[in-house]
Amino acid sequence: MERKKSWIFWWLMPFVSYDMLYQNCVLGQDSCWTKCNISFPISRNQTECCMNFTDNVLNTGSLNETLRAIWTLQRVLEGTEVNGSMQLYVKTFVALLRKPNDTFRGLEIYANDTQVTPYVPLLNSKVSVQLPRELGAGPNNTIVFCMFKWPETKKRVFESPHEVYDQRLVGLSVQGKKISGLQERINITMEFTKCIKETQKPSCQFFNYSTYNFSEDGCVTHWTHGQTNITCSCNHLTYFGILIIPDPSITKKDQEILTHITVIGCSISLFTLVIAILLFITNRKLKQDVSMKVHINLVIALILLNLHFLPNQAVAAGSSSGLCLYMALLLHYSLLATFSWMALEGFHLYLLLVKVFNIYVKKYLLKLSMVGWGVPAMIVSVVVIIDRQFYGLTPLDTSNSCNTEICYITNYYVKMWTTAGLLSLVCLFNVIMFGVTVRQVLILHHTREFGQNNLDKVKKDISTLAGVMTLLGITWGLVFFSFGPLITSVLYLFCILNSLQGFFIFLWFVMSLRKAKTSATKMSSETRSTNS
Repeated sequence: MERKKSWIFWWLMPFVSYDMLYQNCVLGQDSCWTKCNISFPISRNQTECCMNFTDNVLNTGSLNETLRAIWTLQRVLEGTEVNGSMQLYVKTFVALLRKPNDTFRGLEIYANDTQVTPYVPLLNSKVSVQLPRELGAGPNNTIVFCMFKWPETKKRVFESPHEVYDQRLVGLSVQGKKISGLQERINITMEFTKCIKETQKPSCQFFNYSTYNFSEDGCVTHWTHGQTNITCSCNHLTYFGILIIPDPSITKKDQEILTHITVIGCSISLFTLVIAILLFITNRKLKQDVSMKVHINLVIALILLNLHFLPNQAVAAGSSSGLCLYMALLLHYSLLATFSWMALEGFHLYLLLVKVFNIYVKKYLLKLSMVGWGVPAMIVSVVVIIDRQFYGLTPLDTSNSCNTEICYITNYYVKMWTTAGLLSLVCLFNVIMFGVTVRQVLILHHTREFGQNNLDKVKKDISTLAGVMTLLGITWGLVFFSFGPLITSVLYLFCILNSLQGFFIFLWFVMSLRKAKTSATKMSSETRSTNS
């Protein structure tokens, strides 16, 4: 019923006189309102009274009353007497009225919570607006900029299903003109002072009085993750807000499940990787195998990664900034070391499968170690030298709350270039090496004679390929496919496979140990039969 009444109200609105609208704004109020002289043109004091009235309605009125008050205030601002420019500030409202003296050539407006100025940037500006020449405003057209914050007591702005960033709305209009379909777009830039999570995206939208809700028609959002401001490029004038839209593919329940999977998988990997180290130390034959020495370096890198990832959130919740810096730095280093040793696994595989002959390299393991452990150390050192503030508290990507933080890289671009950039190169190289491995296995399989044990050979080939895939870290590449309709399923696969990477490497060690024992037993039996 209330919605129906609101439709009737908006249908009647064009037929209501301007005097009636203004009287509705000021009548029935306290002494401030009784001093207002209802006459035209509207004075500054009358406009400030209407701004106070609108602020009271925002805090205490119903949705229909709020919509009517804001609509009325916009018309009052347009009808206010102004010569040149006028700045207004009342409670939560700040407004600028600008009347061009001659041909309009465009306008820049800067505003914070208490001030608004044309052309001149302000300290701590919250919003800046660029109005194009195409508006065509003249000496008889007042350009109106109005910005206000929705009361925190009312959680939803205009009952929007989504959060409006900072509860802030920006209104733009030109007296006597209905502006729409502009070729030169209006640009509204808003500074971000609160975190935007990876599972959210901001959307520039306007409140549509015809449909009674927010819409993004005619507006384009210019923003990327890590950017400290957002620009809304729109082709019309009205009230604008930044809506924070959650990713519909990732629910809060999914985020919690993924977090539990990651913690459990990393814990299992850490435990089994320690056992793999013990197996390597206690087995003489494994220690003599060069390939196993390469594998064990990857194992150590994964142990460091899990050791600094699992307690990270608890350290971030503490008050020690020094400990958080250490944790962030070591987490970054161990992650880069893991990527480096996965790439070296691919290089070692290349020597074994492609070069085959003449693969002797002097001080081979030492040179690999200099790359595997040295390159990550150089990257981290450069980041620290440039600015140690790049390491510290940062929101956890999979968290549903900005209050949940971890100790890691705080700068978005540093994180992308030093981790995602390196990972993309490693994945590309190792995918090629994996393709070479598959080709070699198929060639060997094709040359075999088919017999009763063919199924066993196929199983062994599959096990070999699965082990190679684990050592090369091919599953890390799933992160580049975590978008669109498959994002949830891909993220589940990514968290399960990569958190258990250490466990899979442990299984590889066990299989290698069994293979070594089987070979030793077979060799001893052949020796005994030869002697006999």
